[in-house]
Amino acid sequence: MKKLKNIFVLSGVILFSAFISCNEEFLQKPVQGALGDEVLANKAGVEKLLVGAYALMDGIGAGNGWEGAPDNWIYGSIAGGDAHKGSFGGDLPAIDPIVKFIADGSNNFFNIKWKVLYNGVTASNSVLIELPLAKNILEADRKNIEAQARFLRGHFYFELKKMFNMVPWIDEATTDFNQPNDVDIWPKIEADFKFAFDNLPPIQAQVGRANKWAAGSYLGKTYLYQKKYSEAIAIFDQVISEGQTSNGLKYGLVEKFEDNFDAATKNNKESVFAIQMTANNGTNSVGNSNQGGMICFPGGNAPFRRSGGYHQPSQELVNSYRTDASGLPLVDAYNQAAVKNDMGLLSSEEFTPDGGNLDPRLDWTVGRRGIPFHDWGYYPGASWVLTQSYSGPYGPKKNVYWQATQDIYADQSSWAPGTAINVLVIRFADVLLMAAEAHANAGSLVKAQEYVNLVRARAANKVCWLNDYKDPKKPLDGFSNLPAANYVISIYPAGYFDGIGKDRALKAIYFERKLELAMEGHRFFDLVRWGIAETALNNYFNYEGTIVTDIRGGKFMKGRSEYYPIPNSQIDLSKTPNGFLLKQNPGYN
Repeated sequence: MKKLKNIFVLSGVILFSAFISCNEEFLQKPVQGALGDEVLANKAGVEKLLVGAYALMDGIGAGNGWEGAPDNWIYGSIAGGDAHKGSFGGDLPAIDPIVKFIADGSNNFFNIKWKVLYNGVTASNSVLIELPLAKNILEADRKNIEAQARFLRGHFYFELKKMFNMVPWIDEATTDFNQPNDVDIWPKIEADFKFAFDNLPPIQAQVGRANKWAAGSYLGKTYLYQKKYSEAIAIFDQVISEGQTSNGLKYGLVEKFEDNFDAATKNNKESVFAIQMTANNGTNSVGNSNQGGMICFPGGNAPFRRSGGYHQPSQELVNSYRTDASGLPLVDAYNQAAVKNDMGLLSSEEFTPDGGNLDPRLDWTVGRRGIPFHDWGYYPGASWVLTQSYSGPYGPKKNVYWQATQDIYADQSSWAPGTAINVLVIRFADVLLMAAEAHANAGSLVKAQEYVNLVRARAANKVCWLNDYKDPKKPLDGFSNLPAANYVISIYPAGYFDGIGKDRALKAIYFERKLELAMEGHRFFDLVRWGIAETALNNYFNYEGTIVTDIRGGKFMKGRSEYYPIPNSQIDLSKTPNGFLLKQNPGYN
């Protein structure tokens, strides 16, 4: 779907930003502009507003792109222990206190993320305000547009809720834009996704538009976050059995895990809802490619121009892919069987990769020394890392395009590479694991194991494994039939979850999400909603801090660190004669 940028139009007004304001109103009132109902009150006008709302999902409405990146590589992956910031200590220093949980509301990254998301809310509301005035729209089209707008608004508010918890609700009926943040908005998010699920068609004209089943998946996720397990089970089971993509593909796991992270195979049957990215589209702008991830490539002398070398996988994450003799994960003891790394070695020095049992998803997630890095050659270690002692020896991989197709799927319009790889907001493996979690919490351990095993069976299929090159000197010639490492993985045997009980089964499900969805921005938010963030992240700081320096001094503080601080600038803008309408989150005074 072609993106239309910078359209935030209300009836008779133009909103150039919802939050850049010089007055005391922290939610800026509309500014009078040139576009009126005579232009917008028709199907074409409303559709342009809707496309503008979709465009804002890319997170580039404020800042440089990475602060508001929709994949949450900072707030979800790095803060969750999947990865380190990368680069070196003096580069983008605002990230360091975020991942150590010592940042406060003065950190401008939070303010940019807030503005990006509320810009999306404003654009979604614009559609809902103009739609009733629009003429010559068939009722089915009107319902479709309304449901898409409410889906998008639900998405933006879901992101705000999981980031900041208590946030003000602004909708199409709001006339006073100065609203407090003293009401839990989960019911309103739930209502938006329920309306979308009930009114969206199963197939859309463009693949990038939300459909019925994307809304159902998001509704189930909303129930799960609220611990409404029976409601989540009902909707997830329906999505799994009946769901299809907006382009009419029955939901399922793609045969090859890596096809989820290749622009050549995007919008496949596993793509439940994705933010569409393009490259080389004639605009000479990286804005339509994945700009938020443009610095999340290997750095140093890697062949990706000025990528920055950010989002480096952690040793703790790499260790998590260790398996036992039967091919099952070491859920409790993975750090006791650390995967061999090349810390302190030059790329010219000899190194032999780890020969122990590993889950093959590791090498589609992490660039590690001596293992093929797509078709770019063996990952060389230190020469592709800016500072190993600061953030470790590994490189990110899921966001990286292939050498053979870079002319098509890499965008070089900016100072660093963009990519046409979509941002996967929800993919089918995620749905299966959320459904497994809901079933386990409800005591349905057999069904939970069935869903987990679907995910593990895909990883165990040798078609999904990374193989060595036919000729290491010619990586573009393709891959041999020999695995690149010692991959040993299996499904859980029959009755396993029943045998270990609910608590242990949930722990296995949590670990499976860590393995399957690593580096995709979920980890921190998962740990928080499971109530295990304090233990998991402080153990991570204690272990990983002995290897690298960037996270030393980090500490998750229960009762504070579960949510990020409300930006100070937004609180200041909410001032009234009776005080501030926005209240800061606990622990950030």
